[in-house]
Parts: sequence; C-alpha cells; structure tokens
Amino acid sequence: MPTSRTSLSLRPTRLTKTTAASVPYAGSVDNLVAQMKPSQPLYLFYPDRVAANVRRFLNGFPGQPMYAVKCNPDRAVITEMVRAGLATFDCASIEEVRLIRKIAPKAKIYFMHPVKAREAIREAYQKHGVRAFVLDEIDELYKILQETELASDLELFVRVAIPKGAGAAVNLSGKFGAVPEVAVDLLRLARPVATKLGVSFHVGSQCLDPQRYALAVDIAAQAITASGVAVDMLDVGGGFPMNDGCASDLAHYVAAIQTRMAYHGLSHLELLCEPGRALVADAATLVVRVEQRKSNRLHINDGVYGNLVELGPSCNLVLPHRLIPSPLRFPQPVTASFESFTMAGPTCDSYDMMQGPFLFPADAREGDFIVIDMIGAYGISCQTRFNGFGAVTNVVMTSRPTVNVVAL
Repeated sequence: MPTSRTSLSLRPTRLTKTTAASVPYAGSVDNLVAQMKPSQPLYLFYPDRVAANVRRFLNGFPGQPMYAVKCNPDRAVITEMVRAGLATFDCASIEEVRLIRKIAPKAKIYFMHPVKAREAIREAYQKHGVRAFVLDEIDELYKILQETELASDLELFVRVAIPKGAGAAVNLSGKFGAVPEVAVDLLRLARPVATKLGVSFHVGSQCLDPQRYALAVDIAAQAITASGVAVDMLDVGGGFPMNDGCASDLAHYVAAIQTRMAYHGLSHLELLCEPGRALVADAATLVVRVEQRKSNRLHINDGVYGNLVELGPSCNLVLPHRLIPSPLRFPQPVTASFESFTMAGPTCDSYDMMQGPFLFPADAREGDFIVIDMIGAYGISCQTRFNGFGAVTNVVMTSRPTVNVVAL
C-alpha cells in the first residue's frame, strides 16, 4: 500500500460504484486521515465484518437467513456475502431482484414486499425464477396468482401485523401486516394454491428486546391455529440489532423464538429470518469534517440526506463516534473535558439535523474530523445528492483497526 497521501490516488465516487472505484488500505483510520486530510467524507468499508456477520447467522440461526437487500444494496456487500456462503436474499423490488440475479445467479430470492407491481411479479417469476412471495391482502394474492398464471410451484407467506411497542428503534407495524382475522382468511385462501405456505412478521428495526419476537410468534401461532390449515414455514423477519458489542447476542433472540414455537407446537416449521442491519451496520465507517462550530452545534460535510439518515429525525440513533483533531492543532492537544453536541448536515434544509447528543471534546472546532461507526445500514440506500452534496471517497479497509469510540 502506498504510504504518501498523493500516491493514494483516491477519487470521489458514487457509493454504488464501490467495487470498481475503492482503494484498499491496511492502516488505521487515524493514519488514513493524517495522510489524506480529506476535504470530503471518507466512506470506509470493512469486508471482513460482513463475512463474519454472515457466518454468525449461518452458524447461530436454526434456519435460513436471507439478507434484506434494501438495507445496503452495494455490490461489494452482496459479493462478500455470497463469498461467505449466503445464498438466500430478501428483495423488495424488481430492481433488487435483478441485482441479486446478476451477482448470484443461483441464489434463492424471496420477494417480500407486501405490495408489488403486477409487472414486477410477472418478471420476477418468469425471468428470474422467483417462487416465494409475501402478501397481506386478498387483492395481492389475486395479483400473484394472475401474473404467475396460476402457477403450481408458489411459496406464499401471509404477513401478520404486530402491535406497536417498545423495544424497536423504528416501528414497522403501521404500513404492512394483516390483522388476525384477515390473516386467518388469507391462510385459508392461500393454502390450496401454495406448494408451501408460510407466516411472516416484522417486529421493527433495531429491536433490542428479544421478547418482541416471542410476542410475534404468539400472534402468528394464533392465526395458524385459527385458520385450521397446515402451515410449512415461519419467517420471523428482520429487526435483529447491529453487531456493536452492546446489543443482545443472537442466541437470546433464537431462544425467545424457539421457546414460543415449542410452546405452540410449531417447532416442526421451516424457520427463516431477514437480517439486514445485523449483517452490515458495522461494515462501514464514515469520516466527516467539521466545517463550522456554532455554540454546541457542529456543522459537518455529510448528513441526513447523505449517509447519516439514521442519525436524523426519522430514527434519532446515536452511533459510536469520536473526534480526530485537525492536523492544524499540532502541537496543541484537544481538551480532556467533553461536552454534548448536536450536528448539522451540509444542506440548506433545516431537516438536516442530528440531535444526538454526541459527546466530543469541549474545544471541538472547524477542521477537526469525526469518525462515525456502524453506518453500513441504510446510509447507502437512502443517500441523495441534494444541494449537490453527497460525494464521498471510498476506501476498503483490509484489516479491522483498533478504534476507541465514545458512545452515549
């Protein structure tokens, strides 16, 4: 690896071009920043973390994990997952189906968006070999049957609604899921036309309470029992938290799920899950620069419309973060005392704010750099070029550095 800043030859790229344009780097984040003194954000990708998370689920989940592509559709991420042995993917659109089919021609794809365009259903089935579809409404069942021409090899999932509750950072109950009585009718209607029939649910994103899964299994079991039909599969959805060393271990979630399945006599069902954040959150780090300080608000060069959507008003997550002092401070060290800050993104929109609170040295100032870890989920998916911002420099970190982070 070149050691001088100029020889790195890094250039800004769109995040969807990571595989083609990223440059490998084997040093620490601090050394990289010292070499480059970057004027635009650095997007650091850790392939080894993706592989480790895939193996964690393949070895620790007693069923079939399928990656929720919406969480991070970057080609480098998908490729690393395939290399690590993952062969099953949860897609929400025909574009995601096309992407997976290009990268992993033999992968099994589950089309798990409850509301799909007719053209998407038709293409997924006829061109890409997709046989598994989810639904939460009778009209969606009719669409699937019509666009697949009453196919005899369909795997159908009925998604049940889970009541909103504490434990998840983002509630996903308001938009999708059939209430119990509707779910019962759908199971009865889908059984004669499904070669395999399943029930699915989603407890919400970044769920820190394994008992939310236990409750969801109870609700699914009630629908199955009331329907009186044979069910083959249970998809417990996503929501598993990021691998940050603080969230509950995967084993706690598995235990909660299996305990309730056994209680309801459902242990024979084929078990599936849809991890997203748990597989990719720790696979990326963002380095941003402070452009201005206003009291205890730091204006930085990325934000809610870029890679930091989950730090904004929609989620208000506080991810691990720390400050790298500007090289211009040398030899003056930063203060040892810390204060709480908010952050503002670079756009002119007042929505582009991150309340935190974020803990930084009290004398944080223009020119300092901020390292934000755990941003591998949803940042790439939701990034825009609003106001002309959004360009980043992509770097593949070839070994995991030891980084001390400060998190509240």
